[in-house]
Amino acid sequence: MKLDRKEILKALETITVAGEGKNMVESGAVTNVLTFGDEVVVELVLHTPAMHIKKRAEDDIRKTIHDLVSPEAKVKVNIKVETPEKNEVKGKSIPGIQNIIAVASGKGGVGKSTVTANLAVTLAKMGFSVGVLDADIYGPSMPIMFDVESEKPISVEVDGRSKMKPIESYEIKILSIGFFTAPSQAVIWRGPMAAKALNQMIFDADWGQLDFLLIDLPPGTGDIHLSIMQSLPITGAVVVSTPQAVALADAKKGVSMFLSESINVPVLGIVENMAYFTPEELPNNKYYIFGNGGAKNLAEDLQVPFLGEVPIVQSIREAGDYGRPAAMQTASPIEKVFEEVTRNVVQEVVRRNENLPPTEAIKITTMAGCSAVKK
Repeated sequence: MKLDRKEILKALETITVAGEGKNMVESGAVTNVLTFGDEVVVELVLHTPAMHIKKRAEDDIRKTIHDLVSPEAKVKVNIKVETPEKNEVKGKSIPGIQNIIAVASGKGGVGKSTVTANLAVTLAKMGFSVGVLDADIYGPSMPIMFDVESEKPISVEVDGRSKMKPIESYEIKILSIGFFTAPSQAVIWRGPMAAKALNQMIFDADWGQLDFLLIDLPPGTGDIHLSIMQSLPITGAVVVSTPQAVALADAKKGVSMFLSESINVPVLGIVENMAYFTPEELPNNKYYIFGNGGAKNLAEDLQVPFLGEVPIVQSIREAGDYGRPAAMQTASPIEKVFEEVTRNVVQEVVRRNENLPPTEAIKITTMAGCSAVKK
């Protein structure tokens, strides 16, 4: 008995691969049919590695040839799996936002939120339009730091859709879960619920035109971080640490998370907070309470930029508690400290945007106030 190749192809036109609309010949899944007397070899290409799809396709081919061509045919099916390459950029960009900076820390208590707030006000003083997303769902502090605890975002209509209007303080647009809960109320949510709330604050908000959106991430390397990375194409990350070994060990993990192959977010650098203590009555003295230069050495070891050191100063704590970030203290040493750190952040953003494809992140369009940055 000799099998007819055309007859076999006609029979295969009656079946489809699971999940595809066209029959397996028309869709191109069947790449070749070879006949040798009573033997037939069907070569099949699938675009899914799922075992049940492969098994079903093989069984369907064997049964169809036996039913429609010859019950005595010896059928062999060779299946090759080819998954299509994905060249898409992670996340969905927000129209009008030029650069999204994640501010993170390996552990809590290192002053990440304080650094975020002061970076934001310094960027605004430099002439940039700035927004802050408080993604620290379980410990939101931005409403306190910007003295807007009692504020509530209102709903506005944008292009026929209802959106949240961020709260504005010191020319900075702010959204935080703290605006939607009572100050004494704990947020007791599982990961998916927290991620859903974050997505609403990101995509259902009327952010308008921003040069920078700073995201104040929760401590550690967990669920919220992954949700943010999946939702947005992050321009780069700033990692905040204190100098002692315990904090540096966790900061190293934070840097490792961003640089991992699955996340692959550029690390703009490390900020060393609480680097030293200078008493007001001894302005020339520096006391390295938590150790000297730990974060700077870590940056060198990890080959990421060191963005600067922020001292322990009572006015920084007081300013955060009173809702007026310390970087707003004109002509003060703290103002100069945060200006230097912020210029370094902007410089690294510019360098990152120049060296990576523009599809990854939109370039800064204005360099107002950043004379230290050389184009």
